Amino acid sequence: MLHPLTPSGTELDDWQGRTFVSIVGFLFLNTRVLGISIPFHRNFEEVNLRFYVRRRDGDGWRRGVVFVRELVPRAAIAFIARAAYGEQYSAVPMRHTIVFADGNDHQPTRVLFSWTFSGRENRIEMRVQGDSHAIEPGSHAEFIAEHYWGYTRGKDGRTLEYRVEHTPWRVWEAVEARLDCDTAQLYGSQFVDCLGQEPASAFLADGSPVTVFTGRPLSSRESR
Repeated sequence: MLHPLTPSGTELDDWQGRTFVSIVGFLFLNTRVLGISIPFHRNFEEVNLRFYVRRRDGDGWRRGVVFVRELVPRAAIAFIARAAYGEQYSAVPMRHTIVFADGNDHQPTRVLFSWTFSGRENRIEMRVQGDSHAIEPGSHAEFIAEHYWGYTRGKDGRTLEYRVEHTPWRVWEAVEARLDCDTAQLYGSQFVDCLGQEPASAFLADGSPVTVFTGRPLSSRESR
């Protein structure tokens, strides 16, 4: 299912012999493009479906992600992302809700991302409890969260590679997680079965400042 979507020069990455896809909700804050803050486009949601790849380089393996589809609430954001990185962005109405414990705005208890597509409301939501903790080395959470490269297939068929830089995140484990979406309409019928299962893991990350560097096309030798 994922091999046709895997950019040239990369291969599917796995964790303990299993291949994963993830639905991820992000909340972008104080966003700048090439150092410029665009009014009314600094704070916004994003929900994406992604999978995991790796590419061997001179310094070892580069572990990265490939996006199947990314959803944002503003057309200008989608246009810039498609133009700069060739990613599959679409603009749809979106919102989010974060509920905190009484008297503690550092302790989230429930998070919701919702969006409307083809007249249907879709959502991901989770409940968390307890304190956040550092991601454990070798854990499934580390495999999902700790990727610092992105790969996409350009219009000319060449693979574009870009680096993502951020400090390691702290996470809360979800005690309940739910996806309610029209998978076939959004991502294709091939994803209906896997996204209809109980998730292998679910967690909330605290986030941090993130830098996404300009992408570069791989050479024909690198793409082999």
